Amino acid sequence: MEKEINIVNRKARHDFFIDETYTAGVALKGSEIKSIRLGNVNMSEAYCVFLPDGLWVKNMHISEFKQGGTYHNHAPLRDRKLLLTKRELRKLKAKMEIKGYTIVPLKFFQADTGYAKLEIGLGRGKKMFDKREDLKKRDVEREIKRFVG
Repeated sequence: MEKEINIVNRKARHDFFIDETYTAGVALKGSEIKSIRLGNVNMSEAYCVFLPDGLWVKNMHISEFKQGGTYHNHAPLRDRKLLLTKRELRKLKAKMEIKGYTIVPLKFFQADTGYAKLEIGLGRGKKMFDKREDLKKRDVEREIKRFVG
């Protein structure tokens, strides 16, 4: 059985309040999907931008596939096009006009159809005190679970 793809960008939920999430297809090369199945993806610094021909994810590092040789391999930091419907693209573009919003990749996963999908989130940046407050809440919940369970 094939290994499930499930790569989460934990830094995104730490740095942003996520208001909405979307599931997007990603235009990938063969060597990229093979490397993704091995779990060689780093999305911590990745972000999405609108270019004239659609929504693209930038700065997402997918390591080269070792058995791919030199000619058939991909560039690790190349820009990758996200595949969304026109309605979703229009909605995201309208939200991006509002100051403070950004689109960040949240999770890479394998859909039931077998295709690799990228969950993206429309988020607003957190301030430092928001991050500290989240850490306090998590610690309190952990203490409660320890005493109850």
